[in-house]
Amino acid sequence: MASNSNNTYQKQVYIDNTIKLRGVLNTLPEFAKDYFRSIEPTSSPKTRISYAYDIRVFFQFLLNENPAFKNYTMKDFRVSDLERITPLDIEEYQEYLKVYHSSNDREVTNTEKGLSRKMSSLRSFYAYYHKRNLIEKNPTILVNMPKLHEKAIIRMDADEVARLLDYVENCGSTLTGQAKLYYEKTKERDIAILTLLLGTGIRVSECVGLDLTDIDFNNNGITVTRKGGNQSVVYFGDEVEKALRNYLENSRKAVTPQPGYENALFLSTQKRRMSIQAIENMVKKYASQITTKKITPHKLRSTYGTALYRETSDIYLVADVLGHKDVNTTKKHYAASDEDRRKRAANIVKLREP
Repeated sequence: MASNSNNTYQKQVYIDNTIKLRGVLNTLPEFAKDYFRSIEPTSSPKTRISYAYDIRVFFQFLLNENPAFKNYTMKDFRVSDLERITPLDIEEYQEYLKVYHSSNDREVTNTEKGLSRKMSSLRSFYAYYHKRNLIEKNPTILVNMPKLHEKAIIRMDADEVARLLDYVENCGSTLTGQAKLYYEKTKERDIAILTLLLGTGIRVSECVGLDLTDIDFNNNGITVTRKGGNQSVVYFGDEVEKALRNYLENSRKAVTPQPGYENALFLSTQKRRMSIQAIENMVKKYASQITTKKITPHKLRSTYGTALYRETSDIYLVADVLGHKDVNTTKKHYAASDEDRRKRAANIVKLREP
């Protein structure tokens, strides 16, 4: 990501994503830009990038699989061509999405969630032109959306959280050479990040965007920029305070950041702001040593949300702390699936008298 010392992290992300979006839109039919211009007020550049990729897959499918467009290039499509697509074509597209080859010949597969998102993108795309009377038919509404099956939410148990933090604090004794040097260099930073994620439930994107000035030790709060750009103060407890202070007073103070990153809270070994991928890799590296569960920063967020709900039984508090705009999202993930009750149920029915 390009950096400008005059830009905040969030502003720079917005600029970079806007430029990236323009590049993707240039690979789509010209009329598609009208749709993306229409959803700009209600979506982020990152969301529009995802939609643009989805729509490009649809048109690539038409070019590769539909005989009616065998002599077309991407720029030949006109809005009127959307009416030439039948519900059967859309069903064939759904089937195509399960496994296909991208433009660089990479095999792509879609889970139920990926399939559903791409179909939602296409429905939204068609709905825009239909609503504005640019097309008379909308075949997407005549095709059933993919069924989504509920999946068990992966989170860490309390003992796994304790073992993870203990491991990060003490695994240096098992390392040698360059691995040990790297560990010692990043240990305090990594403990601070893990403790912060587990102790506040903030998103990894919110974590990487934190600046030194976002921390308020007087009130033990951090100012985070939520999805959509809204700012919120998230409060933290004594364990998070200790980990942050230890990192700031030692590792962070000892580093001279690269120009433009002087105010970034978490720095990479290259002395730049840590990226989302870097934190994801760090979490995966440590978690894989103490559990077989596939743990990501989002799973740490789920772990915090679950623990908070179990302690308070206040779903509205959990929604507020996690920054959910819709409490139903919170209920779905943290209240509807009460694992503690199911675990207790396992011992209620006795098969034989003791």
